[in-house]
Amino acid sequence: MTTVAFIGLGNMGGPMAANLSKAGFNVRAFDLSEGALEAAKANGCEVAFSAQEAATGADFVISMLPAGKHVRDLYIEGDAPLFEVIKQSTLVIDCSTIDADTARSVAAEGEKLGIGFVDAPVSGGVGGAQAGTLTFIVGGSEAQFEQAKLVLDVMGKNIFHAGDHGAGQVAKVCNNMLLSILMAGTCEAINMGVKNGLDPAVLSEIMKQSSGGNWALNVYNPYPGVMENAPASKNYQGGFQVDLMIKDLGLAMDVSQQSASAVPMGSAARSLFTLHKAKGNGKLDFSSLMQFYRDKE
Repeated sequence: MTTVAFIGLGNMGGPMAANLSKAGFNVRAFDLSEGALEAAKANGCEVAFSAQEAATGADFVISMLPAGKHVRDLYIEGDAPLFEVIKQSTLVIDCSTIDADTARSVAAEGEKLGIGFVDAPVSGGVGGAQAGTLTFIVGGSEAQFEQAKLVLDVMGKNIFHAGDHGAGQVAKVCNNMLLSILMAGTCEAINMGVKNGLDPAVLSEIMKQSSGGNWALNVYNPYPGVMENAPASKNYQGGFQVDLMIKDLGLAMDVSQQSASAVPMGSAARSLFTLHKAKGNGKLDFSSLMQFYRDKE
């Protein structure tokens, strides 16, 4: 049986690990949260008492962490770096959204030790993680990509090879920058319609079937009550936090500066989400930007 160590069992990582377990993989799960570990155990995962215990002897190591510093600490710089215990035939798949330079540097350190490492950030949200329909955007060699597909195909519906190490991260921040722009525009348009007497559900359906249709509108409507399972209808709980969108937009701005790429709309979206966060909304789903337009704190 293939053993997968899964490090980081948050809103995304928990369901991803559960799907691997359901598919017959032996999943050794670790997280700093006791609640996350209990949920993993209930979903058939074997609970490890440390990241090193989870990774020792594993065929794959998958991590889902908040930022680049956490990835560096986990694999190469912390008190108990995993590269000290991971066997050479193991492939490390980091699904965190981090800066491309960190992904490249950790991959290079792994290569020195004969350990494969790919960056494989995800798109599709918590719903996609639960349903096993995520999109994975992989940066690494062709051989590593083919090796990674064994487990990624279980957790995702669309698996893309973006290029060499770091390419997955660049593609991910391009996608999320566009997502932020689409969400901001969707909020603006629906809010304007409602303030002029339109029913938000009717307006949304019109735009979905017209040239204004987009992912934020079609499957993640930001107006409360329009879409039953969207975070907007659950007091903007769950989903993808404003704080995380701001983090990703910061990464996008770094990429834009490194390549002298003009991103005026991305910069505007980052400013909007930052203003929204300043009103105390950082832990809400990013579609809560609708509250910013509705003049609600």
